Amino acid sequence: MAENEKKVESKAAETDKAKKAKEKKPNIFVRAWRRITKWCREMKSELKKVQWPTRKQTVNNTIIVIVCVLVVGVFIWIFDALAVAVVKALINLFS
Repeated sequence: MAENEKKVESKAAETDKAKKAKEKKPNIFVRAWRRITKWCREMKSELKKVQWPTRKQTVNNTIIVIVCVLVVGVFIWIFDALAVAVVKALINLFS
């Protein structure tokens, strides 16, 4: 009889463990929502650590970028014009 009681107790313990395990693990939507909110909180805390540039620094850097783009554009335009002239000269020479 003691063996039957142990079996019943062990089955009851297993069902309790299964219920607890099921209760501990929320569904996929709850887990996803928790991950999203955790990510948002971490992102907010990281953004507080960022040293944002001043308006003057931003304007200065923007002007530098625009000037560099224009200079590189002019160099590419000159190279393209020279390449076109060389190709035309070669075509005229061999035709």
